[in-house]
Amino acid sequence: MTDLTTPPLLTSLAHGGGCGCKLDPSVLNQIIERTPGLAMPAELIVDAATRDDAAVYRLGDDLAIVATTDFFTPIVDDPFDFGRIAATNALSDIYAMGARPIFCLAIVGMPVGKLPLETIRTILNGGRSVAEAAGAPIAGGHSIDAAEPFYGLVALGIVHPDRMLTNAGAKPGDVLILGKPLGIGIYSAAMKRGIISPEDQAEMIASTTLLNRPGTDLAGIDGVHAVTDVTGFGLLGHLREMCEGSGVAAVLTRDAVPVFAGARRLAEDGVRTGASVRVWASVGDFVTAPDGWPDAERDLLCDPQTSGGLLVSCAPERADEVLALFTRHGHEAAAVIGRTEAGKPGISLV
Repeated sequence: MTDLTTPPLLTSLAHGGGCGCKLDPSVLNQIIERTPGLAMPAELIVDAATRDDAAVYRLGDDLAIVATTDFFTPIVDDPFDFGRIAATNALSDIYAMGARPIFCLAIVGMPVGKLPLETIRTILNGGRSVAEAAGAPIAGGHSIDAAEPFYGLVALGIVHPDRMLTNAGAKPGDVLILGKPLGIGIYSAAMKRGIISPEDQAEMIASTTLLNRPGTDLAGIDGVHAVTDVTGFGLLGHLREMCEGSGVAAVLTRDAVPVFAGARRLAEDGVRTGASVRVWASVGDFVTAPDGWPDAERDLLCDPQTSGGLLVSCAPERADEVLALFTRHGHEAAAVIGRTEAGKPGISLV
């Protein structure tokens, strides 16, 4: 029997953490490809066909409901922060569709005999604090006694059907903008090894609990053509989905991609995640990279981002407006990282 007076660290109870514990992209593709398709109602205007961030159901000419779910095992040991990060990550899919979140349901799996009830309560309070700050209170949910702890949300939002954003609308000649720096997976790996600095850990928590609020406002900007959020499949994995869904190629300017300085240093010192290796295995045939491309840089571009930034494809003349919007919502690191081009879907690194 576990001594609950000295409870174990949350991350010690899970084999993986955050969005890094998502299924291998190639495995997920095999599962989905072999699953028979079903006839969908005409009102379901976004489904899983383009691997988008959420499903969208039209309720009328001027209203659609957006629905998503996301949950994962602990990425940090502080229970309140774990709840906050999981909730921020789940709500990100609502923002990525240009929607406004309205309410949530909690998804809870906890090893009750291994964790004090107060720890579980604190996780839920962390999630609730974020959901309420987003204007989407947690109205209920479902819980089970599980071997590993996990927590997340079903998130619901609303959007005008004509202003909805998807990952499949990018146009040739767009610029690509990334809202948050990369490196969360590297930070998480370093934390589990006990080699992350307090400053880097604080940076990790601040980024993963920063809501992607710009997404709701992006829906009101003409010339914003496609949006997704960068999470477990890394920048290259989610950019691939955008390229394939939109029928465009992408040119990524490597030096322009924002990366946490601490994460870059750790990556250069050999810290990596197993998930980044799996992501590269699934996207490598889609990417044209220069000779001598450093392993550390590849790992960062494939790094699984828990509660990562929005990836936006917009007309060049709207780039300054989009960047100003990100800054207004506290995303000061947002940057133009490349462009889209006509041609066979693929990613070129320059």
